[in-house]
Amino acid sequence: MSVMVARKKVVRKWEKLPGRNTFCCDGRIMMARQKGIFYLTLFLILGTCALFFAFECRYLAVQLSPAIPVFAAVLFLFAMATLLRTSFSDPGVIPRALPDEAAFIEMEIEATNGTVPQGQRPPPRIKNFQINNQIVKLKYCYTCKIFRPPRASHCSICDNCVERFDHHCPWVGNCVGKRNYRYFYLFILSLSLLTIYIFTFNIVYVALKSLKIGFLNTLKETPGTYPSMSLTVLTVLEVLICFFTLWSVVGLTGFHTFLVALNQTTNEDIKGSWTGKNRVQNPYSHGNIVKNCCEVLCGPLPPSVLDRRGILQQEESTAQEGSCPRGPGTQGPGQAQEGPSVLSPQVPAPSVSDTETPEEKQRTPGELPVPSPDAGRAEH
Repeated sequence: MSVMVARKKVVRKWEKLPGRNTFCCDGRIMMARQKGIFYLTLFLILGTCALFFAFECRYLAVQLSPAIPVFAAVLFLFAMATLLRTSFSDPGVIPRALPDEAAFIEMEIEATNGTVPQGQRPPPRIKNFQINNQIVKLKYCYTCKIFRPPRASHCSICDNCVERFDHHCPWVGNCVGKRNYRYFYLFILSLSLLTIYIFTFNIVYVALKSLKIGFLNTLKETPGTYPSMSLTVLTVLEVLICFFTLWSVVGLTGFHTFLVALNQTTNEDIKGSWTGKNRVQNPYSHGNIVKNCCEVLCGPLPPSVLDRRGILQQEESTAQEGSCPRGPGTQGPGQAQEGPSVLSPQVPAPSVSDTETPEEKQRTPGELPVPSPDAGRAEH
């Protein structure tokens, strides 16, 4: 006998989300699929700081102050915390329209634009929205089937619409948007300070060693703990990494400080949304640097609208084979279809489940049935 058992498989919403994202820890971590440069970022930060703590910090703590490694550790931990917070969080992805919502929006667009003659290009799908007495255009996204909110844009790498989209940063392995921009800014700011700190004390380390034993001897003895290592292989490596990182990271921090002061995004700055020919003023700016910085960096953080860990239940039916008792009045599985031809049409054929006794219904699959003593008596 074949028994159909319905089992419910718990499926999280992140497993069905469209777009090109990677999820870990049951949907708690959300990143882009291209994570190679993010791993390079981790390697450069961890490697440079490990060399600094292993060699220069011990010497500087004895010769100058024990606060040097402590302050370096605080900067390092803060930079790593903000990096991981930026990389592993939802940047502000906007859910795509459901089929019913998309159909309703299409009906609205057709009612507004009317029928377009064949061979003629349809008008752009744009809605006008007023913010602080300034007209802002809401553009239609053909991928997500929605009118994007103000300042939102579609990321071609992650294939998602992101609210207050700034840019896609491969160094953090994620988009930078409304929900993680402040952490991104704090990351590049703390990384700039950490880079300047390590670069400065590397120079101080070499200078102190040169005053004692000379510059050439310093090159031979560096890093000091391992005399067999000739020249300044590790120290020079640290200085080179910090030198080239210094210009890029510090310059990036200065650029984003300028954007925060104007309450503007990188995407808006590149497109020239508020500095075009018409000289349209930025409707999101408060006209005050302090107010703009407070809104961007200290304003309330909106919750994620994806509900990544929400539950979707799907029923799956699986068949289990079990043996059926064969008594004088019980039909086997192969004879169940021949019953209606023997019985009269007025009498319905009893189903297999009706002939089962309570003991048979409670037995586990694969257990041999125990025939009831009343079964033969009822047949006679």
